Amino acid sequence: MASAGGGPVRAARRRQAALAYLFLTPALLFFAVFLVLPLLFAVLLAQSRWAGFDLGALEPVGAANFTALFARGSTFLTPVLTNTLLYAVGTVALALPGALVIANCLDRLRFQGFWRALYFLPLVTTVVAVGNVWKYMYEPSGLLNGILNSLGLDSLAFLQDPGTALPSVIVVQAWASLGTGILILTAGLKAIPEVYYEAAELDGAGRGTVFRRITLPLLRPSLLFVCLTQFITGLQSFALINVMTGDGGPGDATNVAALEMYQQAFTYGDWGLAAAAAFVLCVVIVVMTALQLWLFRRKGGES
Repeated sequence: MASAGGGPVRAARRRQAALAYLFLTPALLFFAVFLVLPLLFAVLLAQSRWAGFDLGALEPVGAANFTALFARGSTFLTPVLTNTLLYAVGTVALALPGALVIANCLDRLRFQGFWRALYFLPLVTTVVAVGNVWKYMYEPSGLLNGILNSLGLDSLAFLQDPGTALPSVIVVQAWASLGTGILILTAGLKAIPEVYYEAAELDGAGRGTVFRRITLPLLRPSLLFVCLTQFITGLQSFALINVMTGDGGPGDATNVAALEMYQQAFTYGDWGLAAAAAFVLCVVIVVMTALQLWLFRRKGGES
């Protein structure tokens, strides 16, 4: 009896599968056209020398582009890749603790929706607007130097000094990304059951102990998500640095991997080197993400 009914059942499953793939076809075509094909073309470019436009001018060079990135005298490893890591680490180091403190404070206030929306405003503002506003604030005659002068301090060349240019842009990136972290961490705080806090209050635990022993461990998934997303965003950052410094100046003080790829492709016409740099950056992102996941899981297991 089971074998007699097996044929119609298999036929019905095949029809259901065919219908499912039919509905998935638009999404699969979109995926293939805008992700798979560009990725395959990038693999080809990374092993070629090409100035753009004429596909017939593609010249295979093997691993020469990757060798050139790390050759003696190349600026890709230092300072470009170094700046990229410093930019990402600095952004997370400023934004994550700031978002945690603000989210914890907002959790105790009234009108929480208003305060979350206020901190979220930089994210709905274009990067060009944010970058230009801060650029004018950093000017020698801008708001920040005006405040320093009113306190009797000398003006700082925030974006003109190689020693302060990168930290100045990092501060802007961290400020602009606070809203996302606050929104996610606030949601994570809301998901912590009140029974834990009630039990801690009955045991006489102080606020610091409650924060360390209850809030932080239970907020670990949200902290991991914010840390990973902001770190990846920092590694891929391009628009803000381009708006505030133009070409990664002064010198290469604020030049990062994404900006270097843009310059190699559109300024110098070396698309192969730009594609090779993109793959190196992809490897860096994967390795750093895996390292962060391992660290969070290890600390979670130890706690």
